[in-house]
Amino acid sequence: MNVIKRIRQLSVKQLWHLSGVFIKQPFLVFPTLNATKRTMQISGDLYGKAHHKNGPANAFRHALWNVLIAKAAFRKFQNIEKSVDWAEKVTDLHEKLAPNSPLETAMDLHNNEMGRYYFKEIADLSEEKTISFLQKKAKNAQKVTKTSEIEVFEKELVFIEKTS
Repeated sequence: MNVIKRIRQLSVKQLWHLSGVFIKQPFLVFPTLNATKRTMQISGDLYGKAHHKNGPANAFRHALWNVLIAKAAFRKFQNIEKSVDWAEKVTDLHEKLAPNSPLETAMDLHNNEMGRYYFKEIADLSEEKTISFLQKKAKNAQKVTKTSEIEVFEKELVFIEKTS
């Protein structure tokens, strides 16, 4: 995902929402963009194009994205809850601006939430250990076929389809 390309595709209303978030925390613009780029790089290196589909690699990417954004915010806030709130604000906005099917959106929101939940446990881990932790979580991700199944897996990553 090319971040600049994606921003250029946004409507005026969507750009307004995006700028409203970042205008309140301008010092987090570049750390958030860097966390996003790093997430895409790591996910691509580990899973190739599979992380763009709806399998466990996608669950990994969403969780990692939230962890890395929260870690970036933590360097500024020095507060876990504020960092998690920032990651939630940014990633929820992304899901709102780049809508998918209801099931895909529910899956993405859930995996984003799991990333923030895991961040609270692993905030002090190195990037390498964080990746390893999340890869294990992705290997144990649960397949769902409807949105109502997602809430059953409150502490686990979920996916829609297994991709080879």
